[in-house]
Amino acid sequence: MGTDEPYDARVAQILAELGVPASYGVDRNMPYFVEAKDLVSVGVDIYGRDRHLTPHAAGRWTELRGAAQQDGIALLLVSAFRSLEYQRQIFERKIRAGESLERILNVNAPPGYSEHHTGRAVDLTTAGCMPLAEEFEMTAAFAWLVRHAHRFGFAMTYPRENRFGVAYEPWHWAVRAAGAGWPQRGGEHEEGVGDSSREAERTRGVDLR
Repeated sequence: MGTDEPYDARVAQILAELGVPASYGVDRNMPYFVEAKDLVSVGVDIYGRDRHLTPHAAGRWTELRGAAQQDGIALLLVSAFRSLEYQRQIFERKIRAGESLERILNVNAPPGYSEHHTGRAVDLTTAGCMPLAEEFEMTAAFAWLVRHAHRFGFAMTYPRENRFGVAYEPWHWAVRAAGAGWPQRGGEHEEGVGDSSREAERTRGVDLR
């Protein structure tokens, strides 16, 4: 993928200011993401903030949410597109709160490496579930996603035991572009160490209504 020098310079400067090693991407085998420019609103998230995705991802999200609603499943949006600056603020807020950089990097990708920059990723929850919590995997909403999200081009990016060393995120799903090296069902980036079939086994007892 070609890169934009001014963008790369911004990323490098932000990483340096946050104390993230310049070798982070290589060390973690993490993909590098460029901010999407063409974005459309997909409505507000659970906190009332207007959220955006690329036009294609927005269409797929609308289809996914509608299909879930027809099956009695409520998919609620927690997060979507995030800029470099937004991701930087997440790190700065946690650092001010006393969290170590190592701990933060286990649960948050630094600026330049967040899939949310692409405008194709969403964080989801459902009624009665704490946002961005592993307990989401025990909900009917998660079980529905495991079985049906691939029909709409979505896959879970960070399953258990993912090769990036990132904490398990059952709430984080992203639209994969056909022919662009992304799996079309389950799994994670490219090689897909731990795909959604494992999560399907874990959710067989969840009530799908």
